[in-house]
Amino acid sequence: MRDFTWHVFAQTGDIEAYLLFKEMNQLRAGGDPNPDAAPDPAGGASEGESVAP
Repeated sequence: MRDFTWHVFAQTGDIEAYLLFKEMNQLRAGGDPNPDAAPDPAGGASEGESVAP
């Protein structure tokens, strides 16, 4: 599957195919697929939802 996503990216230049390839590599390595994401300050609640103390 990784080879397929890379091939699609190489042939089309589609950024979504590259991002999928990159995410698959992270998951394969056992890492977080989105390491740049900031932790959720609300503790997991969506915007507009309240968090019970």
